[in-house]
Amino acid sequence: MQALISKEELERAFDARFPREMKEKFSNARVAVAGLGGLGSNIAVMLARSGIGHLLLVDFDTVDVTNLNRQMYMIPHLGRPKAEALPDILCQINPYLEYESVCVKVTPENVKQLFEMYPIVCEAFDKPDQKAMLVRELLGQCPETMVVSGNGMAGLGDTNDIQTRKMMRRLYVCGDQKTDVGNGIGLIAPRVAACAAHQANKVLQLILQS
Repeated sequence: MQALISKEELERAFDARFPREMKEKFSNARVAVAGLGGLGSNIAVMLARSGIGHLLLVDFDTVDVTNLNRQMYMIPHLGRPKAEALPDILCQINPYLEYESVCVKVTPENVKQLFEMYPIVCEAFDKPDQKAMLVRELLGQCPETMVVSGNGMAGLGDTNDIQTRKMMRRLYVCGDQKTDVGNGIGLIAPRVAACAAHQANKVLQLILQS
């Protein structure tokens, strides 16, 4: 088996392509991802590849066979809590970052406890009511937190319809804001990944602007 790559080798590879100031900001950043499904698992992988130093990963669900068409999990992960399986995937990308995972259902009562120490939170839930709840509670309970939310990525429509919009001073929404699951429209990997990429990219922009 090939020897584990060293931290120094990974850092040299990053330094060869990006400014040191960018690397330092990414390395010092703390980002939370709420929901580790199609959006969240893809977001987390992109942020790990970008060298975000500390990621909080929150989800109460387990990996199901229906997740395999759009989420980062694979057959060996079936039945495992997503909050356990995803850190294993991320460690195969960069084992030298900090991954904190919490297997819990997010409610209005625990939002502040979970997220108040994180300058940026990615909302990556599935259900509209849960999305609205988290955005509302983050904006109300965590006054220093920027929120990057996903809304509208179902089906096989034009990926150019997926955009990032600033809705409020601390809220960005990524997606087409219209397509939802139902009436034969499902979540397919390309558009889900495109929306996740918008969210991850906005996170990186916010870190560099801070």
